[in-house]
Amino acid sequence: MKKVRTRYAPSPTGYLHIGNARSALFTYLYAKHYDGDFIIRIEDTDTLRNIPGGEESQLKYLKWLGLDWQEGPDIGGSYGPYRQLERLDIYTKYANELLERGLAYKEYREGSENYAIRFKVPENVTYTFDDIVRGTLKFESREIEDWIIIKENGIPTYNFAVVIDDHFMEISHVLRGEEHITNTPKQIMVYNAFDWEVPTFGHMTIIVNEQRKKLSKRDTDVIQFIKDYKDKGYLPEAMFNFISLLGWSPGGEEEILSQEEIIKLFDPKRLSKSPAMFDKDKLAYINSRYIKMLTDEELAKMAQPFLEEANIEIESKEWLLSLVSLFKERMHYVSEIVELYKNFFRDEFNLTDEVIEILKEYNSLELLEIFKDNLNNLETFNEDEIKKVINESGKKANVKGKALFMPTRIATTGEISGPSLPNNIKLLGKEKVVKRINETINILRGVLWERF
Repeated sequence: MKKVRTRYAPSPTGYLHIGNARSALFTYLYAKHYDGDFIIRIEDTDTLRNIPGGEESQLKYLKWLGLDWQEGPDIGGSYGPYRQLERLDIYTKYANELLERGLAYKEYREGSENYAIRFKVPENVTYTFDDIVRGTLKFESREIEDWIIIKENGIPTYNFAVVIDDHFMEISHVLRGEEHITNTPKQIMVYNAFDWEVPTFGHMTIIVNEQRKKLSKRDTDVIQFIKDYKDKGYLPEAMFNFISLLGWSPGGEEEILSQEEIIKLFDPKRLSKSPAMFDKDKLAYINSRYIKMLTDEELAKMAQPFLEEANIEIESKEWLLSLVSLFKERMHYVSEIVELYKNFFRDEFNLTDEVIEILKEYNSLELLEIFKDNLNNLETFNEDEIKKVINESGKKANVKGKALFMPTRIATTGEISGPSLPNNIKLLGKEKVVKRINETINILRGVLWERF
């Protein structure tokens, strides 16, 4: 069996976005699943649209996602060069061969010696290919006009250059977006003209937003660029996992899968024929699952830059570890810790009608009075001592279970559930906690007084 060789060939006209990343990732998965080679090639012939740093950004964020390649512009290889502008002599050679054989012709601009080269489309030919995703596709040559292969400036067009490159780089399989389907018959013409083997094509469906409209760079409801996900604190493993599910199904119910598991499970037969929906909630859920897998030390290291950028003082390493431990279960992306911090340490303290009713139901006034006094008398304000105070307050007030933990949580956090209460209270600090308990007691006394 011929060795599988796939390629991802971005243009440096923009930065890596979701659509690019999905094409690259599926191409990578195909190669890795079949123990093949994954290659990066830069298609930089659109010189007017190339942007500074475009190539570097593409490579940087592909690496961040966890992709590696065996050949490319940054590492070289046996089939280079890997930038099209460095291969112009190759395209010129094969365009001239087509001219000599009468399979292409020169088209002069009126009143000029400059010319483009057009490919002469054969008459009455049916072009058929078996698409990995869509099955058998057919095109008639009569529906295609003679097309330019070399522009007046000597630079090849996409459909010509891509065939030359894929042939000499021995690319066996080409996975790309469905917008390239109509390019395929033109490319097959070139393969046939040189009697070269045609690679296997697979055209992936579009990605749509939650309104079922095609995802575009102008869609402000969805973060488009991989850089922005990194900058918000999404984990690369989570992004790899999520993007792999945009148009492919692993076949089982479990969707939280490592890169190694996805490579092993990847089956091109399970590539979807329907548009892939970009589900923001699903991405948030997957990323939160990966955050939960981190140790507190790993999460603290990731969270620290976001806190510092927000001018939040990090009191100590222990304090930071306590903070990330507190919010770990709630975080969907790491930069969210800033919002959670500000909400948690807010000065205003408001109790909803719902939580006031719970306090009334449990007759919490005596417990909260005891709890406040016990906390006030604490000399060492740490988790172990706070836990003791909670239990001692419950014994003295003769309450336990929900009747103990629900009122103490509400009076200190304003919420009915959450992470470790002693850690919660320790981070808030004695002064803020006692102030909140006092406010709760006063509210509760006012409500009870209204009964009379």
